[in-house]
Amino acid sequence: MNNAVAARAKTLRHYLLAWALGVLVVVWLALLAFAWSTTFRETRQFSDGQMTAVAKLWLSAAPYRLEPHAPVDVPDLQHEYLQDVALVAWDDGRLVADTHGMVRGLALAALPAQGFATVRVNVPGVVPEWRAYSAQVTQEGRLRRVIVLMDLKQRYELGKDIAEHVALPALLVLPLVSLLLWWAIRRGLRPLDQLSSEVAALDGFAGQRLGTQHRHREFASTVAAINALVDTLQTRAQREREFASDVAHELRTPLAALALQAGAAQHDPSPERLAQLEQEALRAGRILSQLLELARAQRSAIAGAGPLVAGQVALGELAARLIAAHAPAAYESGHELSLSQPDEPVVVQAQPMLLELALRNLIENALRHTPSGSQVAVAVWRTGADLGVSVSDDGQRADAAPLAAERGGLGLGLRLVERIAEQMGARLERDRGEAPMTTRFTLRWPRA
Repeated sequence: MNNAVAARAKTLRHYLLAWALGVLVVVWLALLAFAWSTTFRETRQFSDGQMTAVAKLWLSAAPYRLEPHAPVDVPDLQHEYLQDVALVAWDDGRLVADTHGMVRGLALAALPAQGFATVRVNVPGVVPEWRAYSAQVTQEGRLRRVIVLMDLKQRYELGKDIAEHVALPALLVLPLVSLLLWWAIRRGLRPLDQLSSEVAALDGFAGQRLGTQHRHREFASTVAAINALVDTLQTRAQREREFASDVAHELRTPLAALALQAGAAQHDPSPERLAQLEQEALRAGRILSQLLELARAQRSAIAGAGPLVAGQVALGELAARLIAAHAPAAYESGHELSLSQPDEPVVVQAQPMLLELALRNLIENALRHTPSGSQVAVAVWRTGADLGVSVSDDGQRADAAPLAAERGGLGLGLRLVERIAEQMGARLERDRGEAPMTTRFTLRWPRA
């Protein structure tokens, strides 16, 4: 099926050839039409010049009476471009020449004294349509006039014949040009075929990259984009490996503890043993729940539809809702929850569900990893350059190093928050916060 679809798919070579041939045919037709019209125009000009030359020759010759004779049929007087020319001449009002016996069928009053005209000759056996040139001169007090006529049909046939001689080479050259064009396109696209083969053989997860040497300059941006994509794939693959390592590390401890507690409970099924077994099971369940939330967050980023579409979210309202939801758990564990925010609402463009998931994880992380009696403060803030929300605590955690320094050892919940932050266009940061706080996690957005 895939092979059949690939066979039906248009190739770039065929696409370029079709466009090039289309443009070539259009240009060829335009040139042919121009040559055809030019040929007819030049043929008419040539014929008119020939008629003018005949009239000039007659008027330059000595006048004498020319009696009509039968047509002369001599092989040497035949030519491919021979045209029938008739002549009518007067010398001081006296008809001295009428080569085709046409004077009785001419409307002399309609002819100009000097110049060209198209006339009809009403003489039986004579072609009716003629091109006429009339000229007259006065020599030694005598008026001499001459009319030269040429068969319009012969003149059209002459133009057509010359035009065909001009167009025929173009007709013969077109297939040759098309063949050479196809060869040139195929040869010109060979570097692209080579690049495609190299990309197909590229293993981005193995660290391979396209070489930048011996490339055409036009491929520089394409090669750079492919290498950037490969680097992104490698970075993501490394992150996936780190994340898988984090998941394995997070799951190994509760699962091992579950096995130990289960074995101990078999020999001593005391309430304490069963309570410890329950705690380890809940811990493993919480890790699996976070994994499911992470998978859902990634699917939502890919789908980009439904209720997960980004919208306006008021950070203060969301933080207040989550603090109210965690207040019973904080009271039971002996933690103090607080919220500070400016008078004006701080609004960000984010997916509401993802933002709620990230902030909830930060609050739960603070409640879970700090001792009883610790303060957990949620702050919504806005400055001239950025805005965001932070979760701080004074639980005296052992390691309060910046997030970038401990990236390989992030807990699963913080890894989840980091990924969600990237999808929302935010940045997750960790520092010591302001006294008396000792640890602070911040979701920061740049202001538009």
